[in-house]
Amino acid sequence: MDTDVVVIGAGLAGLQCARRLQRSGLTVQVLEKNDAVGGRVRTDRIDGFLCDRGFQVLNPSYPAVRKFIDVAALGLQRFGAGVVVRNSEGLMSLTQPLRRPSANVTAVRNGLLDLRDLRALARWLGPTLLRATSASRATRDTTLAASLDEAGATGRLRREVIDTFLAGVLADSSGQSSANYARLLVRSFALAIPGLPQAGMGALPTQMAASLEQPPQLETPAQNLRETTSGVEIDTDHGRLLARTAVVAVGPESLNDFTEEPNPATHGLTTWWFSAPEPPLREPYLVVDASKPGGGPAGPVWNTAVISNIAPSYAPAGGHLIEATTLLDRPDGRADETAVRRHLEQIYGTSTSRWQVLAHHVIAHTLPATPPPLVDRSPQRISDRVFVCGDHRDTGSIQGALVSGDRAAHAIVGVLGSADPQPEDA
Repeated sequence: MDTDVVVIGAGLAGLQCARRLQRSGLTVQVLEKNDAVGGRVRTDRIDGFLCDRGFQVLNPSYPAVRKFIDVAALGLQRFGAGVVVRNSEGLMSLTQPLRRPSANVTAVRNGLLDLRDLRALARWLGPTLLRATSASRATRDTTLAASLDEAGATGRLRREVIDTFLAGVLADSSGQSSANYARLLVRSFALAIPGLPQAGMGALPTQMAASLEQPPQLETPAQNLRETTSGVEIDTDHGRLLARTAVVAVGPESLNDFTEEPNPATHGLTTWWFSAPEPPLREPYLVVDASKPGGGPAGPVWNTAVISNIAPSYAPAGGHLIEATTLLDRPDGRADETAVRRHLEQIYGTSTSRWQVLAHHVIAHTLPATPPPLVDRSPQRISDRVFVCGDHRDTGSIQGALVSGDRAAHAIVGVLGSADPQPEDA
């Protein structure tokens, strides 16, 4: 045997699986088809700017992040505790009431913040806020849209902020995602303010890979996976690997390439990255558009942010970085640059003529679809010697990817046994 375990894919789930296997004393080799680790969590450096592939944030409230990641070493730069809304009255800031209560006076006066909606949202989230398992293990689940309707959240705050914000988080504008899953995500935002690592989101998988004794083999796609009477065989351009067992940790769109499992349904988005000589906004908030009559965006952009206000390290000195997200489940999800610029001018109330496009990332498989009822513990052992991990086997998030990778490793240790385990680390 060349190794105890081969992990196919160096995304977050695969890396966490490999780290846990290594700590359990097993030998592990990670194969990655791309030129860097991270899977969907990658960062491009362009003209001194950091452009993540897909709009992503790191939430330090995730239990798996607290347990497995050295967040302090990442130098997390946090968003402001709120959101900016573009509606018919202009740009309006909404902040967490306990942090800046006076900042919401205007929103209260014009009816965006309504007591009935606030009470309804409290009813909708309340039990989950106190205990996460009350949502993830609930026997009754329904769609996000139906659950908010049932709670009585039907006012402007729902239509102009909540629906648009969650559509961007879920990469799903239909409102048909699991309500229980949405509650878990909102809970994580309520417990901690997310941020961006100093070196970009790609610093997260880079940190994880650095703890592996045997670095992932980059630009080494696995071509075949076969079970034998004694283990598994994996073909690569560099030869054949023999192992006692294998973990398929590829993206959901590639699962069927290595297993008989069907590829899970996914949602997608695109991100546009612009550099600008001046920032169109000075605040470190996410901006959502609700200027269409009845709520929702009046163009292809569902959320945007001046990223350099939030994370100065993402731009060179004197530079300003703006991100804009479109959703691929919308007819205008693949809108061209002209349409995106036009919409950004409406949102920010300024010209974009001097902005330069740095990158346009189309991420067709951003997140696994999560319809109700929420299933966050899918089987990971699919045959005698093959296991699967990824956020599609748990929840579609960094939390889900880390937990799934760790659970797969524990299951393998239960089968193969543990040899000279190492102590726990970050």
